[in-house]
Amino acid sequence: MPRVLLVDDDLELSSLLAEYLASDGFDTETAGDGETGAQRALEGGFDIVVLDVMMPGIDGIETLKRIRTRSTMPVLMLTARGDDVDRIVGLELGADDYVPKPCTPRELAARLRAILRRSAARDNGAADGPLAEGPLRLWPGNRRATWHDAPLTLTGTEFSLLEALARQAGQVVDKGALSEAALGRPLGRFDRSIDVHVSSLRQKLGTRSDGSSWIETVRGRGYQFVRDDP
Repeated sequence: MPRVLLVDDDLELSSLLAEYLASDGFDTETAGDGETGAQRALEGGFDIVVLDVMMPGIDGIETLKRIRTRSTMPVLMLTARGDDVDRIVGLELGADDYVPKPCTPRELAARLRAILRRSAARDNGAADGPLAEGPLRLWPGNRRATWHDAPLTLTGTEFSLLEALARQAGQVVDKGALSEAALGRPLGRFDRSIDVHVSSLRQKLGTRSDGSSWIETVRGRGYQFVRDDP
């Protein structure tokens, strides 16, 4: 049973969501403020955190920062509908995805399952050799990555996105396919989630010897992981 930490100061909504998630197979605990939420998330034992952006005191953005200083555990943000600024900032800081409020419990449960599917280790692949592309090595079975032989710290969504690009290195992968692979959902209209995650990956990978990016934008089509010159 996946363990979920729901951090939201709206106690009535938290109780409603927790009750539904429990009936849908999730072991859910709640925290009513960011300080408590960050502390409990970092104590371990949870598989994923659902984090509301708008909270008094330490808001969701600051709480996410605290979690990301020590953990890459999956984090799903609850954002105000239409609030693109908080949404993009959350993704830039390492949130795996977001759900606009108000959301239905069913939608939240579906999004949680999609993230957990992509973050869970796949036992059958754990012993397989790495997916290698240039200086990149990915072990999908245990979600481990290295870059130029040094450990590469990635969120679950970043790993899935980089894996999808690396498996088709040298080829353009459209954003819709990347959204399905990394987020487990169709790409919504005006949805910039994939763009923000790609921006984060570019920062972590740095540039090639000629100063160009390892992940190239193909305008109007998608992205491609650039292959090393033979």
